Amino acid sequence: MRRVQSYTPGNDRRKPIRVSDTATIESMISRRTRHILVATAGAILALTVVGCTGSPGPTGSPSKTSRPSGTQSATPSASPSATQPARFNKGALSIDDPASIWVVVDKLRPLNPRDYVPADLIQTPVAHANPPTLRKEAADAMVAMFAAGKAEGAGGMQLQSAYRSYTTQVVVYNRYVSQAGQAGADAQSARPGFSEHQTGLAADISSVPATCVLAACFGETAQGKWLVANAYRFGFLLRYPADKVAVTGYMYEPWHFRYIGAALATEMHDEGVTTLEEFFGLPAAPDYAK
Repeated sequence: MRRVQSYTPGNDRRKPIRVSDTATIESMISRRTRHILVATAGAILALTVVGCTGSPGPTGSPSKTSRPSGTQSATPSASPSATQPARFNKGALSIDDPASIWVVVDKLRPLNPRDYVPADLIQTPVAHANPPTLRKEAADAMVAMFAAGKAEGAGGMQLQSAYRSYTTQVVVYNRYVSQAGQAGADAQSARPGFSEHQTGLAADISSVPATCVLAACFGETAQGKWLVANAYRFGFLLRYPADKVAVTGYMYEPWHFRYIGAALATEMHDEGVTTLEEFFGLPAAPDYAK
């Protein structure tokens, strides 16, 4: 076996080292190296875990890769009521009080009292064929509607008939009875105490110059077409449509508009409902109660 010479400082004598000893030394070095490698790998793994879990770093501040813990509350979502439009309140105003702009008057719903007189009647400053008396709110809306119709190319309009007292309605109704009999009168004129005109909120409208006055052909005039498309903007409703005779009890009257306020008129227009009876879920009123 070949000997390997070693040298110790201060000693000139060289001590031979056998090759078998060299293997032992190499084994010791290998074990030491493995310990170092394992310790290093463990440290690297620990740093990696810390970075992934977002544990505080040396300064105590959270790591940039930290995630919300399971105890954090999620961002609240908008509640359904915040995204849905408020429903129209059909009970906001009375449909029974004669002083209410929503009062429903038909052959089954007379005014109470039947000789009711509105407290705020004024003379409407528009062209007219008969006294242009209306309740103030309706009169103001009528002025605005006539002005808009003219500005938008519909032509001039006038009030043909407006408020009628109980006493006046007696005269009007009896005249229809004498001309057409009671059945004929009931189809086109209200009995005293059952007339919308007595509320001060109804108006018969005609064109200027006068064309198709109080006749079905008014609906084909420029004024009639504009009114049916735009009256709701000013709070008016075409009260007696051609296809709702069985509901209202009256023949088609394209000249008769009833003030109900812009809120209700717009809601009915948007829903496509054309009679107050249907909108408020009231019985149809084709005839007077026996």
